[in-house]
Amino acid sequence: MNYEKQILEMIEYPKQGVLSKEIFKNDKIDCTLFCMASGTKISEHTSTKQGILYVVQGKGIFNLHGKDIEMLKGVFIHMKENAIHSLKAKENTSFLLILIEK
Repeated sequence: MNYEKQILEMIEYPKQGVLSKEIFKNDKIDCTLFCMASGTKISEHTSTKQGILYVVQGKGIFNLHGKDIEMLKGVFIHMKENAIHSLKAKENTSFLLILIEK
């Protein structure tokens, strides 16, 4: 089993849309790297799991319960389960999303 990943080396931006890469997964934790092309939007949705989002690169807007949060390198966002959220990449943007099962 590989216990080490070089996240920066895994970043790969599509020409449009979103590219996702699984980083780690078990029965309680699901960690995925998302790479969003500039201008890409992910419409409002929810997750049945608690989530942590960590911005690795780029710039965008994360809307959580109607409040805009600027996505900049190093920003950490916590979401409770069933939280309504959406995203928009203002430039190529990558982030780690960690979903946690209770």
